[in-house]
Amino acid sequence: MQIVGYETGVGSDGDPGPAGLLVAAGDGAVDRIDLSPGRELAYDLGDRHCAGTIHDGAHIACAEPAAPYCASHRDVWVCARCTGTCLKEEMDCHDPHAVYLAAFAPDRFKVGVTRLWRLETRLREQGADRGAHVRTVDNGRIAREIEAGLAADVAELVDRVRVPTKRSGLAATVDADAWERLLDRFDVTERFAFEYGLDLSDRPMAETMLTGRAIGTKGRLLVLERAGSTYAVDLRDLVGYEVAERRSERDIQSSLGAFGG
Repeated sequence: MQIVGYETGVGSDGDPGPAGLLVAAGDGAVDRIDLSPGRELAYDLGDRHCAGTIHDGAHIACAEPAAPYCASHRDVWVCARCTGTCLKEEMDCHDPHAVYLAAFAPDRFKVGVTRLWRLETRLREQGADRGAHVRTVDNGRIAREIEAGLAADVAELVDRVRVPTKRSGLAATVDADAWERLLDRFDVTERFAFEYGLDLSDRPMAETMLTGRAIGTKGRLLVLERAGSTYAVDLRDLVGYEVAERRSERDIQSSLGAFGG
């Protein structure tokens, strides 16, 4: 069984739901490991290789050693690199787009763009603590131009917040004064504040594992409790691993007893 993808647990309407890992067996069938809060997980990670692809609901395996994806299966989204000059053969982002600001605790602020109807979903997918809708424009090209300009001209803004930075702020709260000072410079259409139910007093340790009690997810970070400590796992770092469900101590003892008899 191989981990071949993940779901952050955010619906198209922006409402939160249970996150999950997509796993595939050798026959191509795709199943799901539920990551709902309180779920006890006990999986051992084995070898890691390319996660292949999922086509029409079936998994197509790939044995290439590159992980999580080899060059043939790596999905390069050119729109993420756009700054207003379309990198596709034909521009296809003609629907209304939102320019937004996102806050990540304690004091990292990001400018981004998304299709207007996906705004709340996009903020939750990233694990933002707060968000603000500051512009609506006719298409993605204009939105990317504005995004690039704000990232270059506003010292407090970046256009990307990496996972280690998000992980470091898991037990922190947003600097509300700094956030409000930033928003005072914009004509804010709508504000968002998100709760993820993690309730952490200390910063979790970075780890790649799938054993422990799920506390919750924030973006693509899964927080686990194990032996009295908390760990933050990047779901993308799990993609490509072969996994096997760990046997409980009771099962092991029962098997040993049967063998000894």
